[in-house]
Amino acid sequence: MNAEAIHTNPLGTEPIFKLLMRFSIPAIVGMMVNALYNVIDRMYIGNSPSLGANGIAGITIAFPIMIILMAMGVLFGIGGATLFSIRLGQQKEAEAVHVLGNAFLLLIGGGLVFMITGQIFLKDILIAFGASTEVLPYAMSYLRVIIFGSVFGVTSMGLNHFIRADGNPKVAMLSMFLGAGTNIILDPIFIYALDWGMEGAALATIISQSFSFIWVVSYFLGKRSHVKLKLKALKPEWAVIKLIVTLGIPPFTLQITSSLLNVVLNKTLITHGGDLGISAMGIVHSLQTLLIMPVIGINQGVQPLISYNFGANQYDRVKEAAKLGILSATLVVMIGYLATRLFPSAMVGIFNREPELLELGTFALKRWFLFTPLVGYQIIAGSFFQAIGKSKIAMALTLSRQGLFLIPAILILAHFFGMEGILWSAPISDALATVVTSWFFFRGLRDMEKNAAKI
Repeated sequence: MNAEAIHTNPLGTEPIFKLLMRFSIPAIVGMMVNALYNVIDRMYIGNSPSLGANGIAGITIAFPIMIILMAMGVLFGIGGATLFSIRLGQQKEAEAVHVLGNAFLLLIGGGLVFMITGQIFLKDILIAFGASTEVLPYAMSYLRVIIFGSVFGVTSMGLNHFIRADGNPKVAMLSMFLGAGTNIILDPIFIYALDWGMEGAALATIISQSFSFIWVVSYFLGKRSHVKLKLKALKPEWAVIKLIVTLGIPPFTLQITSSLLNVVLNKTLITHGGDLGISAMGIVHSLQTLLIMPVIGINQGVQPLISYNFGANQYDRVKEAAKLGILSATLVVMIGYLATRLFPSAMVGIFNREPELLELGTFALKRWFLFTPLVGYQIIAGSFFQAIGKSKIAMALTLSRQGLFLIPAILILAHFFGMEGILWSAPISDALATVVTSWFFFRGLRDMEKNAAKI
């Protein structure tokens, strides 16, 4: 690639810190707003007199299925956007158009498959995932509606990664604002004013996702996008699909493992903590989502910088982007972590103030979050390999914390120490995963140019 080609895109020339701020800040804001979909639902449901703790437990049981839905958007969205960024870095815009078109087909098709399968097997899946007789009706009422909006949710999520990779992080942020803002407005109307309960919370979510869907599709059909969604590109190309899936497998695997983790955790909690334990951990997971989403935003901001400069053979810029991403993620996660240390009861009380749930939720929050400051480093360092096309290493690292360490720790420690053993499993897994990630990451930085992936 010649110098003139590199200078056509600011990703290859502007200071990395400036680019990281430009791409990450909108992504952080967008991810925080997007996280409010589920968190706001739990807040409104948890404080509803007719739903309360059982409503929170219902959403918590339903959450692994929602993670699978998100995983589909991640598989084709992040996988496609990574390949899209690399092709742009290689100055192959025509190929980038085909990547966008194929990813769009995959997202629509994946959403349809999820909708049909979910509606047929919903009750059996929820029972297998640990729903008790008392909580099952709440979970079914919520998910039955959510699944009808699968196409909107998957496609809007997936294409949002492409908007960012297209060089418009602010537009990607606005699409999240549109969806989450609509959800925040509709939730109290549907849950309280109209008394539609769980179905109302779910309906607010899918209406919001449909607005986001219209926004992201119109972006790639309109004048604002650099790369357009073209009819001729909506033709399956198996070589492109294979690369999209290959690059999307690591974050997809992380999401699927997260779903499995939640299933294992819920079923273990039923044994050692009952529905109250599930409700408490549902609150902890909502707070964890708010804590980790800024890191995910930084990760989404840094990935196009790494992928583009890797494609342009500018390895010093790749290393600088990775290091700045890690420092930023660690700083951001520390701010949220300190809030959980200083105000744990107040944070749990936002969702529900029933005395037993407040006490257990506060205890669980302090234990589960003990080593959370390490998570920012883990996420950025692990995703570095996905951004440069080394999907096997990226997959191994994404699996390490949740699959290799956390799930076995939950099962083993719960057997010997009950509920407290479950809560200690998270900090132990965080420490072990950090060691494994460090071993790969520092070797990867050192050998990146010598062993550069050929994609």
